[in-house]
Amino acid sequence: MMKEKICLITGATSGIGKEVAIGLAKLGATVVFTARTKESGESAKKEIKEKTGADTDYLLCDLSSLGEVKKIAEEFQKRNDKLDILINNAGVGETELKFSKDNIEMDMAVNYFAPFFLTNLLLPILKKSAPSRIVNVSSMLHAEGHIDFNNLVEGKNFERYSSYAQSKLALLLFTRKIANNLKGSGVTANAMHPGIINTKITKELMNKTNIIVKTIFRLKMISEKKAAEGIVYLAISPEVKNITGEYFDKKRIKRSSNESYDMNVAEKLWEKTESIIQSRLTYSYI
Repeated sequence: MMKEKICLITGATSGIGKEVAIGLAKLGATVVFTARTKESGESAKKEIKEKTGADTDYLLCDLSSLGEVKKIAEEFQKRNDKLDILINNAGVGETELKFSKDNIEMDMAVNYFAPFFLTNLLLPILKKSAPSRIVNVSSMLHAEGHIDFNNLVEGKNFERYSSYAQSKLALLLFTRKIANNLKGSGVTANAMHPGIINTKITKELMNKTNIIVKTIFRLKMISEKKAAEGIVYLAISPEVKNITGEYFDKKRIKRSSNESYDMNVAEKLWEKTESIIQSRLTYSYI
């Protein structure tokens, strides 16, 4: 089923992304992933080979850099004549205010601007490869977010959870907007929360909550391998082949926050994002 499929996964040198790469490689897909360094890329490539017997390819990229995102989009299309599945998995949760090379607050740069830009740059090959799929890894914390159009990239009054939440809400709004744009093209786009995983940001969040919430979190916590199953499901399952513009909690469609359904906000966010990118980089994805 997957032997002729080509998948691109961002952030697959560790964590959930690597488990997704292993899962898809086991099914016979051709896997390409992004890596920040040659060392991490080679290490992940070796581990995936040992666990699956499959050869993979990787593209070096600092996803916080718009220039590097543009470069890998071009490089991928030079190396491959199709793209069946794009998984925007890479994400960060900064504990203090940081800015990218393009002077964009780091959570927004990696969690939102990178997938927005990469996906749009790859739309021609995704459309050519249809039926194809876009899977964006959001978070349940999007529900704590609000799109502040006066503070998309500036990092004013930085607070790690509100910044992270805004970036994941932005990614969900982008998913819904691009799904609408792509109706009839054969390309679907969905977002998902992979589950509560034992990560640094989860531990920090738990430290700020009461004992009841901590207990609920611990009971619901799953492994990275288990979390990856939900992403693989969205990427390949025939059950969701015609579903687009939805938010999944693991393998089930779930109602997301009220703001995530506001297409006026989604439209304004898209326009604002394009403007910000254009102010930092000359590009075209049409």
